Amino acid sequence: MVSLPACLSAQTYEEWIEKSCDFTEKNDWVSAEAALKEAMHLEPGNPANFALLCNLGTVQRRQGKKQEALTSYTAALSLHPKSTTILENRASLYTELGETDQAITDYNTLLALEPQHQEALFCRGLLYLSQKKFASAEGDFDQILQINEKSVRARIGYAILEKTRGNYNESERIYTFLIERMPREWELYEGRADLYFLMGKNARAMADINKVFVEGTPSASLYVLRAKVKIAQYEKESALEDLKQARTLGYDAQVIDELEKVCK
Repeated sequence: MVSLPACLSAQTYEEWIEKSCDFTEKNDWVSAEAALKEAMHLEPGNPANFALLCNLGTVQRRQGKKQEALTSYTAALSLHPKSTTILENRASLYTELGETDQAITDYNTLLALEPQHQEALFCRGLLYLSQKKFASAEGDFDQILQINEKSVRARIGYAILEKTRGNYNESERIYTFLIERMPREWELYEGRADLYFLMGKNARAMADINKVFVEGTPSASLYVLRAKVKIAQYEKESALEDLKQARTLGYDAQVIDELEKVCK
């Protein structure tokens, strides 16, 4: 049997858990995964293993091991089926995997347990939008406002809802209202930039995009959006550089492949 490195040496279940926490704080996901597995190997019947399996799913997800993470979350839920934390984690992972129906099922279960869970309502609303179920999405965003009338997330949901419906002017009004009140919420600029791109207002879209690139931290999706605007402006070589960066950041390879074809 191959011995573990010294940094992965521990004696008890509790020591392995402590090791996993240390590694997680250092973003050493590989070692954190190994430590969690060692803990569960020592005490496979420990009732606390549902939490370790949830943590394992998260560290696997950080490494891009999405199917393994899904297996870990599912195992965790088999031990603790009413954990809203595990349900939320698996639902968001299903969303990343494009498994919309499964994600909605998990959010439904979560909301049956905790009806006022605002993040679950917001995320389910977005999933309904992806299915063009506008009334269901609006119902979720409205429910958030009933819980918290000042909710920014609900208003972002309405901005996306109106954009998806094609009510661009109303969507722009909501985004601009939110940006005026929260000028450093970068996701608002990205959302409005996407809207401007759909409206054919590429100069305005690029202004919002550049704001995030200069003052915030651009996401993979923002690189893709900037590439789309550049393609529309016939700046294809520069667009390819943005697509390359988006791929590095883990954006959907199939989408990037299709956009790269347009650039060539």
